Amino acid sequence: MGVIATAILDLFNVFQKRVLRAQVPDWRLVGRWVGYLPRGRFTHDSIGKAAPILGEHALGWIAHYAVGITFATIAVLVWGLDWARHPTFLPALVIGLVSVVAPFFILQPGMGHGIAASRAPNPTQARLRSLMAHTVFGIGLYLAAVFVAALLP
Repeated sequence: MGVIATAILDLFNVFQKRVLRAQVPDWRLVGRWVGYLPRGRFTHDSIGKAAPILGEHALGWIAHYAVGITFATIAVLVWGLDWARHPTFLPALVIGLVSVVAPFFILQPGMGHGIAASRAPNPTQARLRSLMAHTVFGIGLYLAAVFVAALLP
């Protein structure tokens, strides 16, 4: 479910980039941030100015999907296997909305954008984009759960 929900988010990002000409996440920079974690570096003034690390692009994509899988797992842990067998929309949407805590309080501050993108060039726009993306993830999680439930005996 997490892989499918994350892929739906990625399709939304493709739409935003190609049709709306909007800026979308750069998973290479996320990979750079993740790559510095084992080195004991959790925050940066600007992740874009940090030295690149080997394999950062792949690492960013892996981290992106790992987070999606983690939040899907949380949905099943909180609402149980019965929800996975008979998914409803509200729990998936709640997970999507709650998942915005990760970028607001972990990723954005770690990459130098401040809590909830407070140091971004346009904090309100960054916050709304995060909220929109995580809402799409929640919708994707519901669609993924419906798909997976149809495959379960």
